[in-house]
Amino acid sequence: MKKIVVLIIFSITLLSCEAIFVENISDKIVQVLAPKTGNELDKGPVVFSWEELEGADEYHLKIATPNFLNANQIVLDTIITRRSFSEDLTTGDYEWSVIGKNSEYETLEEINILTIR
Repeated sequence: MKKIVVLIIFSITLLSCEAIFVENISDKIVQVLAPKTGNELDKGPVVFSWEELEGADEYHLKIATPNFLNANQIVLDTIITRRSFSEDLTTGDYEWSVIGKNSEYETLEEINILTIR
């Protein structure tokens, strides 16, 4: 009986300490590969891509037009596990960002500006 109680206490302690084993990525920024801020692209499919971030299990990708602060439209707001995503965009100004996430933390957000002509 004593061994069972010790095993239960050990299991509860181990489960409650999960955050200790999760990498803190809250001071990192996902490095964007494309499109970079200031890019002007032709309308149509745009491939958004970024470097893999160690410690991130998924990525929160957001696109708004003309910007996040005064968004006329949230074009995309999704969680994905890949490092790229294609979205068909029409003429206009856009802001986009990608945030790395794991079970306990998320990275800083860096906003990128994009113009589609």
